[in-house]
Amino acid sequence: MSYSESNARPGVGARTVKVPEDREGQRLDNFLLGQLKGAPRSLVYKLVRSGQVRVNGGRAKADRKLAGGDEVRIPPVRLEEPGAQGRPAKGLMEALAAGIAFEDERLLALNKPSGVASHGGSGIGFGAIETLRALRPQQSLELVHRLDRDTSGLLVIAKKRAALVELQALMRGEGGIEKRYLALLAGRMPDGVMSVDAPLHIGLRQGGERHVQVNDAGKPSLSHFKVLERRGGHSWCEVRIETGRTHQIRVHAQHIGHPVAGDDKYGDTEINRRLRDQAGLRRLALHAASMRFELDGGRAPYVLHAPLAPELGAVLEALG
Repeated sequence: MSYSESNARPGVGARTVKVPEDREGQRLDNFLLGQLKGAPRSLVYKLVRSGQVRVNGGRAKADRKLAGGDEVRIPPVRLEEPGAQGRPAKGLMEALAAGIAFEDERLLALNKPSGVASHGGSGIGFGAIETLRALRPQQSLELVHRLDRDTSGLLVIAKKRAALVELQALMRGEGGIEKRYLALLAGRMPDGVMSVDAPLHIGLRQGGERHVQVNDAGKPSLSHFKVLERRGGHSWCEVRIETGRTHQIRVHAQHIGHPVAGDDKYGDTEINRRLRDQAGLRRLALHAASMRFELDGGRAPYVLHAPLAPELGAVLEALG
């Protein structure tokens, strides 16, 4: 489903929204995504760049931090397809509703399926956050972090602004959040724990596709790989990361010569083909299994778990 800005419909014009006090400090682009339910991120940036979005009467950048009481002008947005409702597919909504692994008054943890983007944009009409907002139109939902589209597992969404701010501060700090992944790595990893301390740099390939590589010009990145068991000559591993860089586990695994199975960007094409034929692996074999953190300055501990995706369990069984 695609969106566009439009003044075509009678009676529908720009609106002005006053920023609630609990949105203090929120970025303008994220505020707009909450107001324009289901609109792709690319459209939001276009609206901001063109000056159609105004804050207190003036132009603003997408990363502007809003203050409570700010007045934001939001231009009219309509669906390009006549009669379309602008809602995610029923099957996607049902899958995400069934995938809610934990919820309380301030957080929602989703066991995201592989193949579902964290958010829309770049040709993706509805990601996980847009779909959850369609399911919960009366709630304020914000992504705390992101998962690669092909990675399954824990995706944490904040229901309250205070929880979002505290969690994002924990993610920026060292050791604030313990993240544990499960991954099938190609080949036989050595026993014990292998720590990979290698800086990662994001580059762009032709067409604008992001490609990450180990490069001294990149940001410090640290991952710890531990073999849990051998399966069909490959290594089922636990991975703990101390930084949350784009494609971190996938690039670090490639760097040590044991790429994540099923990875069509950083993996081994021949091994991926054999695993598809022999074990039915048709996705990236990477799963965000658990997160541990504390809110309220350490007074509220959380330990969240996402059960392994059934299709990955079936691959492990097939490998014996």
